[in-house]
Formats: sequence, C-alpha cells, structure tokens
Amino acid sequence: MAELPDELWRKVLEMGVKTSNNHNNNGFSFKELCCTAISCKRLHRLSNEPSLWSSLLSSDFPLRLTNNNNNSSSSIPPKSLYKSWYEKDKAKRIAAHKRAVLRIESRITENSRRIEELRTRLVEETDRMKTVAFELSNLRRVRQASVALNVWQPEVVRGRQKEIVEQCAVPVDSRINALEMELKLCNQHLIVHDKNYRDEKRRLEVAKEQLNSMKYHPLQNVSVDERRVGDPSAKGKKLKTHISADDEQNWKV
Repeated sequence: MAELPDELWRKVLEMGVKTSNNHNNNGFSFKELCCTAISCKRLHRLSNEPSLWSSLLSSDFPLRLTNNNNNSSSSIPPKSLYKSWYEKDKAKRIAAHKRAVLRIESRITENSRRIEELRTRLVEETDRMKTVAFELSNLRRVRQASVALNVWQPEVVRGRQKEIVEQCAVPVDSRINALEMELKLCNQHLIVHDKNYRDEKRRLEVAKEQLNSMKYHPLQNVSVDERRVGDPSAKGKKLKTHISADDEQNWKV
C-alpha cells in the first residue's frame, strides 16, 4: 500500500464516490468513506478531500445543494455541510418515526375502547334476548293453557290452567307476535355486534404487529435509505427501519 502514490488512491476513492452517484450499491456511501478514513493516516487525509464530499453532496442532497449554491453560502467545507444536512434529515426521520408510533398507539387505544364497548353491547343484548325469550316462553304456556280450557280435563289440571290464564293481564297473541319480532331483532343485533367485535379484534392485532415492528431493537440492523436522502421521489416511501445510534461515531474520523 505504501508503494502506491497518492494520485492512485485518490483515483480509487473518486471512482468509488462516482459509482455511488449512479446509485450503484457497490459505490461508497458516506459511512464507507468514513470507515476508509480510519484505516490509516494516509487514507484519512485523502478521504477528507473536499472533492469527494462534494460528490456525495450532489448525490445525496441534490436539491439542497442547488439551493445552497443559489444562496452563495459555499464557505462551509463540504464534509461539515454534509454532516449538518445529514443530522437535520436524521432528526426529521426520528420525528416522523415518533409520529408514526404515536398514531399507531392512538389507533390501538381507540380499537381497545371500541372492543370494550362492543363487548358491553354483546352482554347487554344477550341479557335482553334471554329476558325476551323467557317472557315469550311464559306467554306461549299461557296460550296453551287458554286453548286447553276448551277441552275436557280433570278439575285439578283445569284449575291450574285457569290460574295461569288469569295471571296474564296482556293480550297474549299480540304480545307473542311483538316478542317474536323483538327476539329476531336481538338475534340480528348480536350477529352485527359479533362481526364488528371480531373485526375490531383483527384491527387491534394488526396495529399491535405494526407497533412491534416499529419498536427499536438493539440487535436490529438499522439502515435508513441514505443514498437518496435528498431526493424528492423518496418522500413518499414508508420509514421501514429505525435510526442508527452509531452515526455519531462516523463523524469522529
């Protein structure tokens, strides 16, 4: 390595950065350039040359670079400018990630509240259905007893049937029809509430899975798309991973 001149190593670094300008995965990203700089003093000096960082700026922050040139504030070294812009984008990505987590947590809270509400409705509707069914059963017995009074029966049985009929103070047939309709309505409500309950449970599980996938894990490989951080076409893409805590080390070289 010591036998190769600086011009050759400079050419290698320039080729790596230019390859990254074409968005080739084999090219140098800013992290790889920083890692190269810590390998030896010679590469540390060569990797800090402004031309390399200017190429990375034009690759990763094309719009900001254009605005910066228009504002004629080019006195900042390219590497410092790259670090400043990257840290700003990193802060935006962290804020966007936190907002996404808060939205999912809010959705989970709302789904849980909705599930509890549906569970309460199911219990109330079930109790109502049992009450209607019990009253309907009693009225059908009254109607059977009323019909049986017209048929000869032993006096003991007839007296009991007459007692049942006299205890009922409502028109039996009309009340039975009303209860049968109410029973059907309760059954329909139970079907609807049960379907909504299962749908809300499914939405809750999906939201919990999304939240778990967005939670930070120390062993997870963090790789925000750094190659197109300044590209407007990348704004619509979802944030798939989290922000690396190791970025601070990359700027210390």
